[in-house]
Amino acid sequence: MIGRLGFACKYLHPDQSQKKKVLEELQRPLTEKCTTITWLNRQTREVAEQRLWDIMEHNGAAALRLVQYVGSLPDALRMVRLGSNQLPAYTQPDWSYFWRKPDVRQKAEQLYRAVGEASRELDVRVSMHPGQFTVLASDNPDIVNRSIEEFEYHVDIARWMGYGKKFQDFKINVHISGRKGPTGIKECLNRLSPEARNTITIENEENSWGLEHILELSGHCGLVLDIHHHWVHSGGEYIKPDDDRVKQIIDSWRGVRPTMHYSISREDYLVDHHPNIKPDYQQLLATGHKKAKLRAHSDMCWNTACNEWALSFAPDFDIMVEAKLKNLANQQLFNQYKNTLLLHCHK
Repeated sequence: MIGRLGFACKYLHPDQSQKKKVLEELQRPLTEKCTTITWLNRQTREVAEQRLWDIMEHNGAAALRLVQYVGSLPDALRMVRLGSNQLPAYTQPDWSYFWRKPDVRQKAEQLYRAVGEASRELDVRVSMHPGQFTVLASDNPDIVNRSIEEFEYHVDIARWMGYGKKFQDFKINVHISGRKGPTGIKECLNRLSPEARNTITIENEENSWGLEHILELSGHCGLVLDIHHHWVHSGGEYIKPDDDRVKQIIDSWRGVRPTMHYSISREDYLVDHHPNIKPDYQQLLATGHKKAKLRAHSDMCWNTACNEWALSFAPDFDIMVEAKLKNLANQQLFNQYKNTLLLHCHK
């Protein structure tokens, strides 16, 4: 049986053939807004603060609408990742004061409390994923300090939503990036708030730190298996659900259903590849394909053989689909799953 399939951060209207402005209008209510530090610094304080307030109100409402939309889907599709730009400049030295103002903090807590209540009422599994500049295992103390601040910002949102009270009631995922690797992560964990330690998960990456490295953190936090990252890092292994390493990943969640990540190499880079055959990584390298391009995520779940491989993990994992076309790719994978079930029923 399948658990859940989810998508990350952004809703896309099913009919992408419509004009750009029409799509923007249709998608805007569920899409977070942002701004830049450069823009804020060019404004008067009054104008900049009003912009931050307006973005907070929009993003809180958009997050609620996104959760409500996901909550209207079949049970197997009730999982979504919120974007990280909910509250812009939250950790920036020149602007963090704004988010500490009592009226601003009260409003933010009110907005995200509603998001959390909706997620529980509709049984939507919600997560977050700080960006690439959150490097908890850096060997630079300043980068680690800033990374902890950025991670705790995400934890604040989870806390306002009513999460972080127990182990993995909410997932805030980061890559195991930085020169210190697992050792650096272990050092960092001791500096995090209790809610942060309850919500943090560590994901294998495709370059320096792979699956074998995150397994060193088993017992310290939940671990996220990204099977595409592992395919690249290992030189083409299609890891199987019954692999002992996968069991260690499952055990790291301490009885909570784990989440894994799934994506495929881009369809416009493997344009001549048959969609019913899994790509052979070593053969692709031998024919001139570049690792950097093979690790990039596809728009859709275009390869049915890879989809079958990903879905073979579904009995034990919820699957976050990290494809560029978001909910559209997620729906495509779900449709393949449903068709597979129908075929089995008619045999």
